[in-house]
Amino acid sequence: MPTKRKPQVTAAAARRPETAAAQAARRRELLDTAAEVFAEQGYNATTVRKIADHAGMLAGSLYYHFDSKESMLEEILRGFLDELWDGYDTVLGARLGPRETLEALVTESFREIDRHRAAVAIYQKESRQLAGQERFAFLAESQRRFETAWLATLERGVADRVFRDDLDVRLTYRFVRDTVWVAASWYRPGGHHSPEEIARQYLSMVLDGIAVRE
Repeated sequence: MPTKRKPQVTAAAARRPETAAAQAARRRELLDTAAEVFAEQGYNATTVRKIADHAGMLAGSLYYHFDSKESMLEEILRGFLDELWDGYDTVLGARLGPRETLEALVTESFREIDRHRAAVAIYQKESRQLAGQERFAFLAESQRRFETAWLATLERGVADRVFRDDLDVRLTYRFVRDTVWVAASWYRPGGHHSPEEIARQYLSMVLDGIAVRE
C-alpha cells in the first residue's frame, strides 16, 4: 500500500522549540514513515529525499532529526528486535511446556507483525545483505538467538514426547519460521482477524502435523 505524502514542513518550522514529548512523538512518526517507504521501495532504492517527501518535509529538515537513512534503518530494526525479544524472553522465562512455549512464541510473533509490520517486512527482505555490515551485525546475532530458542523448544518437545520422535526439528523450525514471518507481506493491522486469532489458526494447522497422535 503506497504511503501517503503529507504537506511539506520547512526547515525553519522543524527547528522551532518542541517539548521532549513532542520531539519523541515526531521522531516516532518519522521512523514509521521511513519504515513504510523502506518496506515498499527497498532500502537501496530509498533516499532521504523520498522519506522526506512522504513525511511532508524538506530533506534538510529530516537531517535535523537523523544524520542518515542508515541511522533511521538501524533504529527501526533495533526497536523491532528489542520489543520482539522482550516478548520472547518473557515466554522463555515462564518455563512453560514445549507445546505451550511454541504456541506463545507464535502468538508473540504475530503480535509483533501487528505492531511492526513494515519493520518485519524490511527484516525479511534486507537482513541477509545488511548483516554483513558492521553497523548491522546485531541482525545476525538476533537470528542466532532466534534459531537457538526455537530449536531448543522443538527438541524439548521431542524429548518429552509432546512432538513426534521422528520430527526433523531443523526442518520444522524453518517451516514455522517462514510460515509465520511471511505473513508480514499480506497482513494489515486493523483487518478482520486479530494477531491472536491468526496465531490460533496457524497453530491448529502446524500442531496437528507435529503433535503426538493419541
